[in-house]
Amino acid sequence: MPAEAVRVLVTGVVQGVGFRPFVYKLAEELRLRGWVRNRGCGVEIHLEGGRSAAAARAFLRRLRAELPPLAVIEDVSVRRVRPEGASGFRIKASAGGERFVFISPDIAACDACLGEVMTPGDRRHLYPFANCTDCGPRYTIVRSLPYDRPATTMAGFPMCPDCRREYEDPRDRRYHAQPIACPACGPRVRLSGPDGAPLGGGVDEAADRIRRGRIVAVKGLGGFHLMCDALNAAAVGRLRRLKARSRKPLALMAADLAAISRYAALKPAEREAIVSPQRPIVLLAKKAEIPSIAPGLAEIGVMLPSTPLHALLLRRVPLVVATSSNPKDAPIMKDAGEGVARLADFVLDHDRPIQVRSDDSVLRIAADGPLFVRRARGYVPYPQRVPDSLNRPVRTLALGGELKDTLSLYKKGRVVTSQFLGDLDDYRNYGYFRETLDHLKRLFEVEPEVVVSDLHPDFRTTRFARSLGIAHLRVQHHFAHVLAPLLEHGVDLGRGAKVLGIAMDGYGYGDDGQAWGGEFLLCDYRSYLRLAHFAYVPLPGGDLAAREPWRMALAHLHRAGLAADAPPRLFARVARPAPARLARLLDRGAPFLRTSSCGRLFDAVSFLAGLAPSRVEYEAEAPQLLEARAKAPVRSGYGFALDASAEPWTVSFAPLFGELLADLKRGTPAEVVSSKFHATLAAVMVRVAERARKERGVDTVSLAGGVFLNRRLVDLATAGLRRKGFRVLRSVLYSPNDESLSLGQTAFALAAPASAFAPAPSVRRGRRGRASS
Repeated sequence: MPAEAVRVLVTGVVQGVGFRPFVYKLAEELRLRGWVRNRGCGVEIHLEGGRSAAAARAFLRRLRAELPPLAVIEDVSVRRVRPEGASGFRIKASAGGERFVFISPDIAACDACLGEVMTPGDRRHLYPFANCTDCGPRYTIVRSLPYDRPATTMAGFPMCPDCRREYEDPRDRRYHAQPIACPACGPRVRLSGPDGAPLGGGVDEAADRIRRGRIVAVKGLGGFHLMCDALNAAAVGRLRRLKARSRKPLALMAADLAAISRYAALKPAEREAIVSPQRPIVLLAKKAEIPSIAPGLAEIGVMLPSTPLHALLLRRVPLVVATSSNPKDAPIMKDAGEGVARLADFVLDHDRPIQVRSDDSVLRIAADGPLFVRRARGYVPYPQRVPDSLNRPVRTLALGGELKDTLSLYKKGRVVTSQFLGDLDDYRNYGYFRETLDHLKRLFEVEPEVVVSDLHPDFRTTRFARSLGIAHLRVQHHFAHVLAPLLEHGVDLGRGAKVLGIAMDGYGYGDDGQAWGGEFLLCDYRSYLRLAHFAYVPLPGGDLAAREPWRMALAHLHRAGLAADAPPRLFARVARPAPARLARLLDRGAPFLRTSSCGRLFDAVSFLAGLAPSRVEYEAEAPQLLEARAKAPVRSGYGFALDASAEPWTVSFAPLFGELLADLKRGTPAEVVSSKFHATLAAVMVRVAERARKERGVDTVSLAGGVFLNRRLVDLATAGLRRKGFRVLRSVLYSPNDESLSLGQTAFALAAPASAFAPAPSVRRGRRGRASS
């Protein structure tokens, strides 16, 4: 590396994260001269001087090795330039150019800031909004780029002289920390009562109210939490009634690891996740039961405080319920004016506006890494690089599906995927979807040329895509699912190369108009073949079947010819005469929609095992109750039948239901039934994959779909496939559920031929077709 002069361009998450002062200090330490400045595409560094070329090499090595906590380097390019005769090192004003800068996610308060908040005599003692370049709000406060204070929701808070001094000192950890604040000049909290009248006491008074059994709505980074004492059963019961949420698990926030360890077991990888700067909710195995928090489940979701406000609150009450402040099926509330007071006794608000709402992220740890249930605060909007073969000069917008939606924008080799947006069949979430789309388009200066949606003709996202008047591609649901892990892991597929995508979920609109959900797809980025699927069974009642598990239990028994053999007690908890009426319809061959859904298969088994209620309260309640019992060691699962006489091959579970009924008649415990069922599904995946390798030569498997939120199944399937020599890919940075659809849709669009980008009416292809365009 020449010592005279080099120009370095660094791209990634390198603005607004303390990267320039880090460069400044590193250059001074190595006695290098020159400058550093923000550019539209990243950070540019000019280096000259130094004792030898070794100094410049050391600079580049340490640039990557000693990054500030929030910085993420994507690329570093270096070129020789002429020396400028610099006499020292300085931070220059930002340069222009087309902007494509990545904003850091919101990050939990760092130890240094929390130390100041908890130290008597410090000027930020007990201040709830302390932050620096290493922590604090980012994504949820930025309004536009460049990322400067006037372009954030901190614009209305002029800095005091002390904060200004810190902000302008390159050696200070608050240099150019846009949300910098202190009690003299920054945001302030306000506690109000049920009538909206202000109360004194602030954070401490709010904590005391929680201790006395009251519910307090607390404004955080991305919206309000509803908080109450987790150990006060009466308070938890009231909160459940206010949210119309009788059984769905509630998230907890704990003051520290000691508070967590009293009620949950913490493995090393789980401990690492829970203390990470992202501060997600982590699902942990229960050690002691807390009544009404996660009834019937084996895990509780817990997080640590993410802001100084939360840390101050939990000094007085070490374990609280911290659930999103949303009415049923609506997005999280970010402003008190949205009606949060209707869900709480008191409101702890503050005057720093939230630009874009964002829920807490939720994950669990599988044997081979994180398994995201929900990706939001702390992780969005980190960019995702696409494989080289998909890097194209086109700007795309992918809209996802209808439930658990996200959207993805692509530009210049990177995809930015939004936070979890909820179910768009609710008008309030659809408004959130539009709000987030406008925000991301503005932040990243993307005006899409191509829009991608699901194949379903009636999804709101499909109708919205049609309204844009640009090239519109449509992608079959499960095809998009299995492409997402391929893009995430940077898989470049050579000519003729295929992978086996195993997509398991509750529902996706199929090419034949039926309800798919147990799919084996032989595919590349452009097209797929439906190689195999779970045998079709009736879907009695359509969407009602997903809410009433007994319907799928009866449908599977009928399909297997076993309905007459089922003991009447299995359906005794269903109001009469509904089961008998449905049985008659099935006998007569009523024209129900047909489904291959793995999610509905879980519903059926969970109900027959006596775990699922006759009507579920929340999505995947029946499968979660079944997974919670999968603890028994079993040598093998139940039987199944693979018919490969013609494509697509079919997997029949008639043998499974015959053996399951026999187990139930013998009084086999639910733990054994569940464990055998999970083993069966893993065995099916291995069997089909081996057959696909033998006949089609595939050795890579992509696991996708909401069923793979089941940690037991993920671990069994992954281990079984790897033992047979398969390369197994699954989403690690994204959720395998419908949140990842927009990422897979993006992959399809980038692989499509240029001719597909011409605006044209959408056309649905056949089973072997491109599944879109």
